[in-house]
Amino acid sequence: MAMMVLDSYVEERLRAERQASGADRFDEVWEGVYMMAPLADNEHQDLQGSLAAALKHALGWSSGARVQAGANVSDRDDDWTNNYRCPDVVVVLPGGVARDRGTHWQGGPDFCVEILSRGDRSRDKFEFYAAAGVCELLLVDRGPWTLELYRLASGQLKPVKKTANDGFVSKVVPVSFRMISGTSRPQIEVMHRDGVQRWLA
Repeated sequence: MAMMVLDSYVEERLRAERQASGADRFDEVWEGVYMMAPLADNEHQDLQGSLAAALKHALGWSSGARVQAGANVSDRDDDWTNNYRCPDVVVVLPGGVARDRGTHWQGGPDFCVEILSRGDRSRDKFEFYAAAGVCELLLVDRGPWTLELYRLASGQLKPVKKTANDGFVSKVVPVSFRMISGTSRPQIEVMHRDGVQRWLA
């Protein structure tokens, strides 16, 4: 259920409470509209951490690639807090378009991951990510479990492949992704292009 708060006192109190508790970690602002994201559940956080770790290992610790489990991404430098999104995983490669502004990345990271949670609007961020210059985006849908890969083409993030178990290869990071069966839930296999290194999320 969406809620619009028009009382500035209540808005300030809500934002202060979320900031104090840390619940605002992945809140976003979409063209001046404050979006309160639901706090990620444990499964979401496990996936986020595991995918970030796998990508960091695959890229190499001394490669200069930056991998973060959540970061602010904006299309601007000045007044960036008026328009930003927080992907679940961000990969910025040396020479990419994203610029480190300390508080946020200005411009699109090379690779992003969005993990769908109930009530979130990950798919509604695609236009922003494309305009910012995100090269590839992996969407993890947990209901039902599928992986979707999108790639920037002609100014849009266009679907490359949607899969339940057969994998696909990234053109941006040196890995392939596929869904495999697990004990309590499906797992995401991240395989290095060397065919040897493998991680499960």
